[in-house]
Amino acid sequence: MNHKRTLNVGLIGGSKGFITHAHQRAIFMDGTRKVTCAALSSDPEKAKQAAADWTYPIEGYESYDAMLDAEINKAEGNRIDYVLIQTPNHAHFDPAKKFLQAGIPVLCEKPLTLKVKESEALCQLVNESKIPFCLAHTYLGHWTSRLARHIVRSNLLGEIRWVDSSYQQAWMATGSGNPGFKETTWRLKKEISGISNCGGDIGTHALMQLRYITGLEIESLSAQLETYFPWHENKDGNLDDHFTTYCKLNNGGKALVRASQIAIGHKNDLRIEVVGERGSLRWAQEESEKLEVYPLGKPDRIYYRNPILPTDDFLTHLPQELLDENTIPWGHGEGFHDAFGRLHRCFEVDVRAYQSSNYQGADGSKYATVEDGLAGMQFIEKAVKSSQNGGAWMDL
Repeated sequence: MNHKRTLNVGLIGGSKGFITHAHQRAIFMDGTRKVTCAALSSDPEKAKQAAADWTYPIEGYESYDAMLDAEINKAEGNRIDYVLIQTPNHAHFDPAKKFLQAGIPVLCEKPLTLKVKESEALCQLVNESKIPFCLAHTYLGHWTSRLARHIVRSNLLGEIRWVDSSYQQAWMATGSGNPGFKETTWRLKKEISGISNCGGDIGTHALMQLRYITGLEIESLSAQLETYFPWHENKDGNLDDHFTTYCKLNNGGKALVRASQIAIGHKNDLRIEVVGERGSLRWAQEESEKLEVYPLGKPDRIYYRNPILPTDDFLTHLPQELLDENTIPWGHGEGFHDAFGRLHRCFEVDVRAYQSSNYQGADGSKYATVEDGLAGMQFIEKAVKSSQNGGAWMDL
């Protein structure tokens, strides 16, 4: 029997935290990937100790530079096949650049970098070397996100007139009274988080959901970034905890892309509504198994993962590749970890193609690309400038 070699994955950062655990589960989900080494902290001693405390033996490095130097000198099959970067925002660019230059595919947490110029540099590297790069926009991994994309891009809703894409949380509403507040305060430091807290952290998810599902781009925007919770350690001004942009789309439609971290009553509420000339759809991450569709002149639909279609006069066909993405039978709930797993699974396909010289480049249909990361950074930069200028319209 022909068995695929298990891919070796290296970790950079993420010695603790829920994102770390989600990625670890995703890596192991299919039995075709495993963590073999890690540089888990910027503190060399903590990095080595965290690796020593791993649930099974892995090679621990004191830094990602040490990991890269050691791994590229190992024989093929023993060295890492791709690296996962799960550090705070300011520590994305340097390791991504160095591993790409060494020919090692990269899966990186978002946002892509701190600055647009850094994102442009990574785009150039990826495009020149034709190497796989995935930006971890988790929610694209939900099967229902992909179904929504298929419906919109198959023109079943007609020309898109309006999109409302939002991501609302409440973790900053109580400030330091929140039990997990101390673990997330790095997001409020400009030197670590960048020029926008709320927009960069979760507003980019709302933007990516819009772009992924509709295929539309933002041509111009007017933004208001607000701070309701002043965090006094930022002497040169506080970062936003409430982020609102009104956008003009490249098809002539309009959109709201908004985010909040002070929205009491919301937990992890990413949602999108797409309104077309012949119908609309709604999707919410907290009910990620469900996609609501409202065709004009036809009964409302609620689709769940792997829908039964023979009697449906609206959604009459699904591509086989979309049907093949189900890993468990219809009626068994998927969720957040499955979305992570689908991203790693799709990235693995491209990593293996790259190793066999059959890689043609990512088309953005399976996961967010480095170009998507650049689009997110450009969006944030323009939103900040717009807000600083009283909501002035800015072209992208």
